[in-house]
Amino acid sequence: MIPVVLAALAALLFMQGWVRLRRRGRADLAGFDRLALFALGLGVTLFALVGPLDRVADDSLLSAHMGQHVLIGDLGPALLVLALRGPLLVFFLPAALLGPIARNARVRGALGTLLRPRVAFGIWATNLAVWHVPWLYDKALEHQDLHDFEHLCWTFAGTLVWTLLIDPGGHRRLTVGGRIALAAALFGAGEILTDVLVFSFSPLYPYYHGADGISALTDQKLSGIVMMVEQLLTLGTAVALLLRPRWRARTRLVPA
Repeated sequence: MIPVVLAALAALLFMQGWVRLRRRGRADLAGFDRLALFALGLGVTLFALVGPLDRVADDSLLSAHMGQHVLIGDLGPALLVLALRGPLLVFFLPAALLGPIARNARVRGALGTLLRPRVAFGIWATNLAVWHVPWLYDKALEHQDLHDFEHLCWTFAGTLVWTLLIDPGGHRRLTVGGRIALAAALFGAGEILTDVLVFSFSPLYPYYHGADGISALTDQKLSGIVMMVEQLLTLGTAVALLLRPRWRARTRLVPA
């Protein structure tokens, strides 16, 4: 139950940072909304990894497996990063741990490299392409260690791109326009896979044979739709929030 242990550790780290920040009189930066977002992010991730969705994803339906991937690689990281924006990101780690990490030039350099927009997008797109190669996709279902590594890759890649989209530390690696462009690039890359899954004339993944009256081909098409709808919701929401200040500014400039 490694996901449960890691989720518990993340929850403890968040709570100690949340409490420390509130004790310093900054409840405005550590509100209950942040607590709810982090709890929801952990809940989404655990639902995907240890809930009934995991059993269905492993046993019968490709569409369930796709749902699992978009939850741990997209929605879950988005909610967790959103909860940690601002000073909470710094308070997430105790000072005894944060200090050595912050002083380590190699760690800072590695994080800086990973969070370069082209690098982060490249990792995300490569992860998407590699793990959907039918042979490797099915092989991961046969070997638990490989399957766990696959899930780790999804979470890692998703965290990188959502860190750039949300910018929790205010580093401004991308302008608002750049973040919207990144969201569009992520959706475009996802649409390539979606089109392959939806418009194929035969099943691509031998492991999945369909279930409960759903043929393997129908299940495959549904998996593409699951990915497209989830990306529309998450990335579309991100773009709408990025554009909201500009829409408000234009509204104020329009004469009554």
